[in-house]
Amino acid sequence: MEFNHKSVLLNEVIESLNIKSDGIYVDGTAGGAGHSAEIAKRLDTGFLYALDRDPDAVKIAAERLKNYPARVINANFRDMKRVLHDLGVQSADGILLDLGVSSYQLDTAERGFSYLKDAPLDMRMSKSGITAGFIVNNFTEKELADIFKRFGEEKFAFKIAARIVEKRNKKKIDTTLELAEIIAGAYPAAARRDGNPARKCFQALRIAVNGELDALDDALDDAFDLLKSGGVLAIITFHSLEDRMVKQRFKEYCTGCTCPPDFPVCVCGKTPRGRLLTRKPIEPSAEELNENPRSRSAKLRVIIKN
Repeated sequence: MEFNHKSVLLNEVIESLNIKSDGIYVDGTAGGAGHSAEIAKRLDTGFLYALDRDPDAVKIAAERLKNYPARVINANFRDMKRVLHDLGVQSADGILLDLGVSSYQLDTAERGFSYLKDAPLDMRMSKSGITAGFIVNNFTEKELADIFKRFGEEKFAFKIAARIVEKRNKKKIDTTLELAEIIAGAYPAAARRDGNPARKCFQALRIAVNGELDALDDALDDAFDLLKSGGVLAIITFHSLEDRMVKQRFKEYCTGCTCPPDFPVCVCGKTPRGRLLTRKPIEPSAEELNENPRSRSAKLRVIIKN
């Protein structure tokens, strides 16, 4: 099984985590173990826990990390606190989340993530649960439109949903290319110049199938709580919905007093729980963009716990 994946913002992640050789680290999205290996090779008496919900990724990561002080666990990063506590780990010096879909998942046609490769409509990262095909063929027109609008920020969501229902009433929609063609048919010709018409809807379906935003919402507080004082939480996002959530939550962690401005003294007693490493997100260099065009939408936000 080949798992080719270029780790995005690799040097920036490693520098941001400021790895201590005796530290405890968590990679909540191990993937092909690119980031994990770079973390683990810097450890001496420290240890890395690498999680991934994709069983294919777990097999590859376990092989690539077998000679390092690391353990690979088949689990969703939203469950990291429970998983680590079950292993007797109460806190960590650094945690990484590299969100989104991996190059392996995109390039493996039968996983059904890509609108450029013909395959069954699957999109399940964990290989379990409902598929994208089930959603496309069974959800109501309104439910489909809501998914495309909410998770894909697709302005033609209602037209696309109506066309999907029209087509599936005649024949079940089985494959990625069938769906991509239906979406393109609902797009105004002028709007097709802004990229592949299927891009936003495929993103939306993937998020819905895998519950990605709910998982991130659950994981943020748990990850921050797991950090030791001085610990680092680094998160790479790939679209505005993820980035907005991370940005807002980090802002909350860095906010102190919330008393009304006309109060003469603070009565809430709140103090900042963390501080941002950089005010703006870290983005790929021109060199990385040239070598790996898929990194173009990546943003790295880093917070240090007080």
